[in-house]
Amino acid sequence: MCGITGFLERDQTSDAWNGKLEKMAGAIAYRGPDDQGVWFDPRDGVGFAHRRLSIIDVSAQGHQPMASPSGRYVICYNGEVYNFEAMRAELGGHGISWRGHSDTEVILAAFEAWGVEKTIGKFIGMFAFALWDNLEKTLFLARDRLGIKPLFYGWAEDAFLFGSELKALLQHPKFSREVNADTVPQLLQFGCIPNKLSIFKGINKLEPGQLLKLNWAEQKKGPVYVQDYWSVLEVAKAGQQNLFTGSDAEMTDELESLLLDAVRLRMVSDVPVGAFLSGGIDSSTVVALMQAQRNDPVKTFSIGFEEDAFNEAHHAKQVAEHLNTNHTELYLTNQDALDLVPRLTEIYDEPFCDPSQIPTYLVSRLARESVIVSLSGDGGDELFAGYERHFKFSKLWSSLSRVPGGCRHLGAGLIQALPDRFWDVSLGWLIPHLSKSHHGVPASEFLNRAAEYLSCHTIKDVYDTSSISWGGPFSILAPDTRNEIFDCRKSGFDQVENEIAQLMYLDTVSYLPDLILTKVDRASMAWGLEARVPLLDHRVVEFAWRLPMRRKAGENSKQILREVLYKYVPPHLIDRPKTGFGAPLESWLLGPLRDWAEDLLSAEKLRDAGIFDPDRTRAKWQSFLSGRTSENAFLWNVLVFQDWHGRWVSR
Repeated sequence: MCGITGFLERDQTSDAWNGKLEKMAGAIAYRGPDDQGVWFDPRDGVGFAHRRLSIIDVSAQGHQPMASPSGRYVICYNGEVYNFEAMRAELGGHGISWRGHSDTEVILAAFEAWGVEKTIGKFIGMFAFALWDNLEKTLFLARDRLGIKPLFYGWAEDAFLFGSELKALLQHPKFSREVNADTVPQLLQFGCIPNKLSIFKGINKLEPGQLLKLNWAEQKKGPVYVQDYWSVLEVAKAGQQNLFTGSDAEMTDELESLLLDAVRLRMVSDVPVGAFLSGGIDSSTVVALMQAQRNDPVKTFSIGFEEDAFNEAHHAKQVAEHLNTNHTELYLTNQDALDLVPRLTEIYDEPFCDPSQIPTYLVSRLARESVIVSLSGDGGDELFAGYERHFKFSKLWSSLSRVPGGCRHLGAGLIQALPDRFWDVSLGWLIPHLSKSHHGVPASEFLNRAAEYLSCHTIKDVYDTSSISWGGPFSILAPDTRNEIFDCRKSGFDQVENEIAQLMYLDTVSYLPDLILTKVDRASMAWGLEARVPLLDHRVVEFAWRLPMRRKAGENSKQILREVLYKYVPPHLIDRPKTGFGAPLESWLLGPLRDWAEDLLSAEKLRDAGIFDPDRTRAKWQSFLSGRTSENAFLWNVLVFQDWHGRWVSR
């Protein structure tokens, strides 16, 4: 696991290279505290920089950037290809003299033997890499199939930049810190900047399962070609057309076999390995399968909260005791939040609003005291219908779609045509009795939300509408930034059969890489900890899409995954309502973080950022403080942006 960065630039003078690569890599030094390396060729105008976290072959033989045996390829690589030993054996007939036993060396030899695209198709792992082809004068960038590892890229004037994180690109002197205001509505709605886009103009994220080619010899700026080498949509369609036809017991056994191998591969390491354990289905399954293949106790780690509504630590402890792991837990206090929150924008250099980043960061710190690699259970909800919304939204859309579209849109238009005061006066007394989620919002806001649902054309619209906070967050944007959301996400969802499957697909291609995996990558790498995700082994993903829906959304959510886990852990320890890995935002904002929030939402700082209307934003904040509304999630998104802007743009 590492940090990578680099650039292509036509300037061949020594000043164009001296210190730039070192400075870019230095900005992400925490991703690779064990070693650093720089390679550049001023004749071609290409340079790579690498920060190394040594996991496999910790000797100097694993140093990067690394050249292939013939010198044709040079790689700068972040991640792990877990099946490198099998690939090395397959390459045995090519007469290679191995220098060490790193997966990087195997990857380069495979590129020479089989070509880039064929080799990527053989990978089982998580990765983001930059590869320079000295023969074709071509740069390749690639990201793993599910988006576990990040990779940003784009043009800064005539220089093409790339890196694991934005803060590396920010160090290049030609980089412009111009905010892409078109992404702010998406940040407010989804809590992150969706894949493909970034918060800065001219910079993109390489999407999961994509390979980028830039032929540097073709013309001055060089055309960029991006192609899919693996696609969740194609996997979903193929799986639904080729459903597993065995018995239920055979399906369970096949999934268990795949998961055992996925976990086994991710325990291969030359440094200590442990696991995050929340006590839920996913992490408990991973830990159980780890312990089943270990003779010594697995080291497990969990975070607890003083607030009972957010605390699952006692469940994790019970699972750990049953599996006989070496378990460590840490309880999060208000002081922990007070100390950490102002530092979040140093770790997440693009606005990122999922509050579970806080416990994830702290459990990563806890794990790093004992291990350098930690397995996590992320991905189970997306693959096996684990979110309540999968069923709730499906039922809602089923009901809405029974009403003719014209009638629904007429009703929505009627609600929106009448003034808000009419609804507040005429129905203000009734709405609280009809909705448990009313939270004290005016009747007009409740009905305007209903109108948004009535206006939905597809289940994807329901999915997106559900993420909009009470009161319509876009109303607080400054007039010149109130742009329509540009939806670059989730095309093709309607090619997936079954409404629950469509929602699972949407989560897998957006929520999973944009929020879950981004959160885990930044939080773990901030401590030089490698987080591995066995449930997202692409073989498991492909098998999950071959399962009939009743095996995922059966008597319980994640039915088949539960059946695998029941072989190792008794049901009474894990069968309980899903809590989620959240944080008590409301009590924090009303308590230890109130002064921090008040400062960021001052009229002066709001005007300085120029994104939010100061008067409307301050009114929302005062309404929250007075208890008239409970908009902590929405306000948190605004606070995160304001804090980020002050750290990375205004300074």
